[in-house]
Amino acid sequence: MLTQLSATELRKKLDSRDVSAIEIAQAYLDRIASQDSKLNAFLHVNPELTLDMAESAQEQVDQGTAGPLAGIPVALKDNLNFVGMPTTCASKILGEFMPPFDSHVSKRIREESMVVLGKTNLDEFAMGTSTENSAFGPTLNPWDLERSPGGSSGGSASAVAAEMAPLALGSDTGGSIRQPASLCGIVGFKPTYGRCSRYGLVAFGSSLDQIGPFARNVEDAALCASALTGHDPMDSTSLNLAPIKRSVEGGNVKGKKFGLPKQLFGEGMQDGVLQSVHSAIEQLRKAGAEFVELDLPSIAYGVTTYYIIAPAEASSNLARFDGVRYGLRVDGKGHIETTAKSRALGFGHEVKQRIMIGTYALSAGYYDAYYVKAQQVRGLMQREFNAAFQTVDHILGPTSPVVAFKIGELINDPMALKQLDFCTIPANMGGFPAISLPCGLSEGLPVGLQLMSPNLEDDALLKTAWAVENALDATLRPPVA
Repeated sequence: MLTQLSATELRKKLDSRDVSAIEIAQAYLDRIASQDSKLNAFLHVNPELTLDMAESAQEQVDQGTAGPLAGIPVALKDNLNFVGMPTTCASKILGEFMPPFDSHVSKRIREESMVVLGKTNLDEFAMGTSTENSAFGPTLNPWDLERSPGGSSGGSASAVAAEMAPLALGSDTGGSIRQPASLCGIVGFKPTYGRCSRYGLVAFGSSLDQIGPFARNVEDAALCASALTGHDPMDSTSLNLAPIKRSVEGGNVKGKKFGLPKQLFGEGMQDGVLQSVHSAIEQLRKAGAEFVELDLPSIAYGVTTYYIIAPAEASSNLARFDGVRYGLRVDGKGHIETTAKSRALGFGHEVKQRIMIGTYALSAGYYDAYYVKAQQVRGLMQREFNAAFQTVDHILGPTSPVVAFKIGELINDPMALKQLDFCTIPANMGGFPAISLPCGLSEGLPVGLQLMSPNLEDDALLKTAWAVENALDATLRPPVA
């Protein structure tokens, strides 16, 4: 089946003329039609637009002018603007809002002649860790239809794991690419902050958000990242650097020194997760890797620090949704009542909660006690990790403390849900590049292994991740796919 092939394999078939871009696109559209009714990974699909893009890509293939990703399908998280499809952020307040411009990554996708399959489900405005906060219902995990795919980019992760897309894009604010990649048994990569432009991404936490790819293997993730990254003058935080390199071959774990923070191997981690990660460590040790135990005390404060900084930034970013400029409008007596009614009906519980927390943390009398203190802890965490990177090449640990949990299992325990970001938050706090890749199963469900590297070492991270992937040989395929 075409939908079982990686992006790299599909590209080879296009070049050899064994298949056309139109046939590939149609195969994925058929797969979405047959599978998504039970997974709810996609919010919007436009077959006519998809096939038009495939036809254009095929013309380039026939002319011999196609780039390395021409004709390869991709799904977009529905907080990324793409002209021709709605951007809803899985929220009622945006309704069927049609963006008037492309995000930077959407523009790059068009330039590369990739084929957009649709927009994927997410926790509303990317606020959540289970994709249960979507106004359009939860996405399910293809490994077990009673379980969550993680979040907030759960729709993108589920789509790739269920072979409804070879590649998908997500956004990662506190782990929202890596955590769902872990729970769905695929690869999820968060580049260094600033390597991928955020222009046209509906902002959640502006100092934390970063766009990145989901893929079935590291080679595909690097290939996609190379197309998305590079300087963008439309984003003031975009780094003036060359794109991430496509090639990952030649990476080696022999002689690489990995740091193991003891805080990521202790309380709160499921036994099965730790067993899988320790098994992976032993395999890598046999392949010539070295391991050093680290003590990074600031990790213990990561979740509480994040849940001050991120809501504070969200409370500012979401102020633009007022019932006047975008989407849903509920009329009231004057502007204030119209805005209040529109937000009351348009925003879900989690979004309202985070706006309230963020507004409180920024308010007079509490700004120094909460927001400033959180930023000081963030600085401490960055210094601790930077010091650790002076002694090790990469930091390794579990991506998620648990395997996929049942839908509804944690919905009434918000602190338990927030703790699921425990392992991933440090990379966002420091802006470090990080990747999750499968390392085995626990209770028949995927376990993710996370690697982090110093800032701007994205190429080195991807090369090492490719070598780790080959050493572990833990590529997974869900039984229901």
